[in-house]
Amino acid sequence: MTEMSKYGIVPALLLLLDCCNLAAQNRQAEPVINRVNIQADTARQKDIVDGEWVAVGIDRPYAIQKDFSLPFNDRPSYRFDLRNDDNSLEGYEEGSTKGRAELSYCYATGNDYKKLPAGAFETDRVLKMVYDRGKGQCGQGSKWTYTFSVYVPSALPADANTIFAQWHGMPSRTLAQDPSGKIMQLTPEQFVRLSDSVVFAKDQGFDKIPVKDKNGKQSFKQGKKNGWKIEQGGYPPLAFGFSNNMFYIKANSDSKWMTDKTDRTLANPEKNETMKPVSSAYKISTIAYKCPFDAFPKNTWVTFTVAIDWSVYGGANDKMVQPGMLDVVMQYAYGNKQRKDHIVNQQKIAIGRNDESGYYFKFGIYRTASSTVPVAYNLAGYSQIERK
Repeated sequence: MTEMSKYGIVPALLLLLDCCNLAAQNRQAEPVINRVNIQADTARQKDIVDGEWVAVGIDRPYAIQKDFSLPFNDRPSYRFDLRNDDNSLEGYEEGSTKGRAELSYCYATGNDYKKLPAGAFETDRVLKMVYDRGKGQCGQGSKWTYTFSVYVPSALPADANTIFAQWHGMPSRTLAQDPSGKIMQLTPEQFVRLSDSVVFAKDQGFDKIPVKDKNGKQSFKQGKKNGWKIEQGGYPPLAFGFSNNMFYIKANSDSKWMTDKTDRTLANPEKNETMKPVSSAYKISTIAYKCPFDAFPKNTWVTFTVAIDWSVYGGANDKMVQPGMLDVVMQYAYGNKQRKDHIVNQQKIAIGRNDESGYYFKFGIYRTASSTVPVAYNLAGYSQIERK
C-alpha cells in the first residue's frame, strides 16, 4: 500500500507539503566551512564555492553561509556574520585587532601546476605567491568593469566599522631590502635560500633558529630581528565600507616599489572631502564618495557597477606613470521604483599599487580599527569583465 492510498490523497499531499517545508527550513542557510590560505596553498575541489570562490578568515560556522532565505537572481546569496569576539587578526597599529570573513575570487588549484616544472609549487609556497598561478587577477594598467550587490539590513549598527568589498594588492615577496638598506629583486631561488636562515613575520626578517623537541624532531623558532625586510603590501587600492557612521568608497595608490609600512597616509571618510586626495611622497588616498549611514538603502539589494582603469607604475623608479579612472553606478529599489545613481562619474584618480602582479577582488566582512561591533549582511551577483 502506498503512502498516498494509506492516508488519502489530501492528507498525503499535506504530508508531502510538510516534508517540503521542513526541507526548506533546513536549507535556510548552509555554512561554508573550508578555508584556504590563497598565498600558500592551492584550493581543492571541495574548497571552491559555486565554482568561483574560496573562503578566507575565521572559520566559525555562522561566519560565511549560503543563504537560501535571501536569494539573488534565483540563487542563494552569501551571508557574512562577525560577532563580538571574532577579531582573530593583529591590526595595523600595535595592540589593535581585525576580524575577517571573506570570499576571494582569486586562487590557484592543483591543475594550475600540472604543466609547471617540478618544485614550482613548493617554491611558490615559500614565496607565499601560490595565488599568482590561478585565476582572478587584474593587471596593473588594465581596464575592468566589476558588478556586485549588497543587502544591508536595517539592524546593522550605524557604528559598524567594516569593509564589505575590496580590491587587494598582490605584493611580490621576492622584493627585498638587506640590512644595509639596499633594495633588490631576488629570484625565487635566491629567496628560498634566504628563507633557510631568515624567517619573515609580516615585512620584518628574524634569525631562523633550529630547535628540537624531546623526541628529536626538528623545527624552527623566530630569533632576533636581523634587518632584512620584504615587500608585504599595504592598504587595499579600492574599498567599499562603513565607518564613522558613513558609507564610503576609498581609492588608494602607492607608487613606492618597496612599500613603506611606517607611512600611514590614509583618507578618513569623516574628516576628508570627496575627491580631495590626502598624499605623502609616495601614497595618495582619496574618498571617492561618501554619504551618511542613515542614507544608505537598507533592506533592499543595492547593485554597484564599478569601472576601473588601474593606474600604471614604474617599478624601481618609485613613480606613478599614468593615473587611473573610477566610475561607480549604484542601483536599488526605492519604494516601487528603481533608482540609478551615478555616484562617481569617470573621475581621474590615483588607484593601484606598484605591484607587478596586480589586484584581486574579495567581498565579505573585514572589520578594522579594533571594532567589535557585530556585523551581518549579504552579498551576491559578482562579475568582472575586462574592457579593451
